[in-house]
Amino acid sequence: MKMISAIIKHFKLDDVRKALTSSGIQGMTIIEVKGFGRQKGHVELYRGAKYEVRFLPKIKIEVAVPDEKVEEIVNIITESARTGEIGDGKIFVYDLQEVVRIRTAERGESAL
Repeated sequence: MKMISAIIKHFKLDDVRKALTSSGIQGMTIIEVKGFGRQKGHVELYRGAKYEVRFLPKIKIEVAVPDEKVEEIVNIITESARTGEIGDGKIFVYDLQEVVRIRTAERGESAL
């Protein structure tokens, strides 16, 4: 089993969610995060004063999937989150050692 963690732009969340649910994903976690990569932030004007925004708002999506679905889900996220501009985001794939559904105590892939 793998945990897929994707950092995407806010306005792409609905596109990614629709694409994932249509592919059979039944659950995901969404977290509002801030950070920077190659964008390095930007300068904004607020009430006549310039200030630098170093950490940009993003959305982090986490999805636990069986090993055989990893490539499919990564491709779905990549296609639905892509704008072609800097700051589209990143996808990270982690190994999951164990998953437990609290309500039923199911373990492993059946708990996904």
